[in-house]
Amino acid sequence: MDEPAAGPSPASASSVRGQAAGEPVSGPSVGDGAGGKPSAAGGTSGWPLVRGLPAAGTSAAGPQPGPVRAEGASATGGADTGEPTGGGPPAGNPPATSRAGIAGLPLGQQLTAALALALAALAVAAHLGLSFLHVAPSNTMSKQYADAIDAWIYPEFEQNWKLFAPNPLQQNVAVHARAQVRGEDGQRRTTDWIDLSALDGEAIEGNLLPSHTEQNELRRAWDFFVGSHDAQNQPNGLRGTLSGEYVRRIVVMRLERLQDEERDGRGGTVERIQVRAATTNVAPPSWSGETVDLNPSYRQLPWWSVTEDDRPLDAAGDTRARSDRTEETP
Repeated sequence: MDEPAAGPSPASASSVRGQAAGEPVSGPSVGDGAGGKPSAAGGTSGWPLVRGLPAAGTSAAGPQPGPVRAEGASATGGADTGEPTGGGPPAGNPPATSRAGIAGLPLGQQLTAALALALAALAVAAHLGLSFLHVAPSNTMSKQYADAIDAWIYPEFEQNWKLFAPNPLQQNVAVHARAQVRGEDGQRRTTDWIDLSALDGEAIEGNLLPSHTEQNELRRAWDFFVGSHDAQNQPNGLRGTLSGEYVRRIVVMRLERLQDEERDGRGGTVERIQVRAATTNVAPPSWSGETVDLNPSYRQLPWWSVTEDDRPLDAAGDTRARSDRTEETP
């Protein structure tokens, strides 16, 4: 006949009751009736503090496997004070952190950086101020410093507000040119008017990456010329003279290129050129009921004689193309 299983010992039962009542309870030593073994320190390791009743299916008697340490005790058996026991920085002042930015530079470099930033801020403020005076309505300050404002703005920072003006530009302006060409036989002939703006439009149409010169060179040159000449095509100061030379060189370069390509079937040397602008009003929409004159109006310049300085550089890029050169006709 099997003997009944022995119940918990009186010591274990008292430990459980004491834990339930909130009293600190120390369990029996490993060697007390549990077959415990002496610890490595020569004594017997103690039971951990009981935090609650044993879970179902677990034994209340017997230690848990693995190293167990009572809460609040250090690994060496002493009280845990919360201070690190291993290696680490020694107690004392924390290491100084390095400063970032200008503050981390030596004093001399700090002064240099501060001076550079101050000069940059001053330059930006001056540019914004001059740009504002340039686009603002005419006032006392813009009139007094008009020369300084124009010298700063033109030509790099020129402003154009036609798109946002109360009356946007509603005209198409095309630049035409013709030339007097001396042929191989020594005879001079005058070409027909060539629409240079239309040639630029052909080069741009359908091109995903059009050239900047094809889009703006001729157009901007003509705007430059018109803005620096009066109605009689007389230049207004040095800018007017410069704009005339600029337009003349662009036209000569393009006409000589056409001669090289033999658009008209004949070669020759360009000796004189003439330029005109054809201005045509944009047709209004059909629903507006507005009527405008769609016939082009022309502004025609006098004949210009082509000099060596007006000709493009030759293939070598170091000398001007000779004025007496001729093209071979196949």
